[in-house]
Amino acid sequence: MLPTRFSVLDRSLTRQGQTEAQSLRDTVRFAQQAEALGYHRFWVSEHHSVPGVAGSAPTVLAAAVAAATSHIRVGTGGVMLPNHRPLVVAEQFGVLSALFPNRIDMGLGRSVGFTTGIRRALGADKDAVERFGAHLTELLGYFTGDQDHHPGVHAHPAEGLRVPPFVLANGPAADHAADLGLPLVIAVHGGDRWLQALDRYRTRFRPSTWSPRPYVIAAVTAAVGETPQQAQRLLASEAWSTAYSRTHGEFPPLRPADEVLALDMSARERAFFEEALAGQVHGTEDEVAATLDTLATRGEVDEFLIGMSTYDRAEMLDSYRRLAHAVGLTNPARQERATAHV
Repeated sequence: MLPTRFSVLDRSLTRQGQTEAQSLRDTVRFAQQAEALGYHRFWVSEHHSVPGVAGSAPTVLAAAVAAATSHIRVGTGGVMLPNHRPLVVAEQFGVLSALFPNRIDMGLGRSVGFTTGIRRALGADKDAVERFGAHLTELLGYFTGDQDHHPGVHAHPAEGLRVPPFVLANGPAADHAADLGLPLVIAVHGGDRWLQALDRYRTRFRPSTWSPRPYVIAAVTAAVGETPQQAQRLLASEAWSTAYSRTHGEFPPLRPADEVLALDMSARERAFFEEALAGQVHGTEDEVAATLDTLATRGEVDEFLIGMSTYDRAEMLDSYRRLAHAVGLTNPARQERATAHV
């Protein structure tokens, strides 16, 4: 059975011929549109030194999104904790929550910059991922007041505030989420590995003040069109940027789908392009709803986080509009159930 909650992840990808400033403004506008369509959350992401991605400062962008919307929950998918000191992260989310009460989500990941130069510029190292569990515990302690890492240090105005934390599954991160009793965000790929990770998460889960039971958000790329072919075409722009990054070491701005499909790709580029398309959900409204229903049932999913970008923003919005219609987000009773609890 489909969950009542559907949310949006937007990475502020740039389009060919577009400035990064315009991409960020488009993200804020997209959040307003997602709110009007009935989506539950709108999350932004953190990427550093990536030419085709403008979203580098998620808490700053989240503030702009929250200021431009009225009720949709706003958060990060996520802040990469190895890149930051836990105290600073707590302070940032404390400020957000103080300004926008009961609307801020704290999505946290354990990835680090993908090159040595980026990691050095961030003051991080590859071993920082191994300290994720300790940093996560320290961060949560700044909100609860249970701060053993640095006695006498307090995060203002975070202390005492309830900012829901979510852990982005990345290897051992799921274990940390289970041990600390936190909701989990897991990417759905082909095969059953994500289901195996969920079984381990649920078995290991310890109820906490943050969540009395396991809570699973499945992150999915989904495109909805009038026909299956139109829906798959929507995925071409980002799939090509992904393939290009795998073959050239740089994620470029999105190109028009028709240009991508007309490219004379090398065998290696074609292989990565097809790999990027594989496992993505696409089709008509009925087809996508049925696929998501199957995924929800198999994984006992509580919520879907939908991330899909293409060159034409009008086409992207139309896909999200069709998805909202397909899963009944405009149904008042469904919206009431979706907002019953965080």
